[in-house]
Amino acid sequence: MQKCTKLRNVDQIETGKILKMPTVLRIGSFRFHFYSDEAGEPPHIHVATPDGECKFWLDPINLARNKGIDPKTIRRIEKLVFEHHALLKEKYDDIHSS
Repeated sequence: MQKCTKLRNVDQIETGKILKMPTVLRIGSFRFHFYSDEAGEPPHIHVATPDGECKFWLDPINLARNKGIDPKTIRRIEKLVFEHHALLKEKYDDIHSS
């Protein structure tokens, strides 16, 4: 069984400014997070893995981009996005509503 953990905000220093990267879910080696400077885009989630990062739109759920993740892993992540859609959408709305 996979371990599922909800985490707090993580800050990353990038190009001299602090970029908030709230992590909302961690399942195995997958970290589901947002970038705080993307409020102008439709609802989406970023997923970091040891091999790369992908981005899924949340309405409707669809792969937006993929950098370095093999197709089999993308399908696993997509399944997790469907399974946790309500939580991911709620957290996106919470983070980007301010």
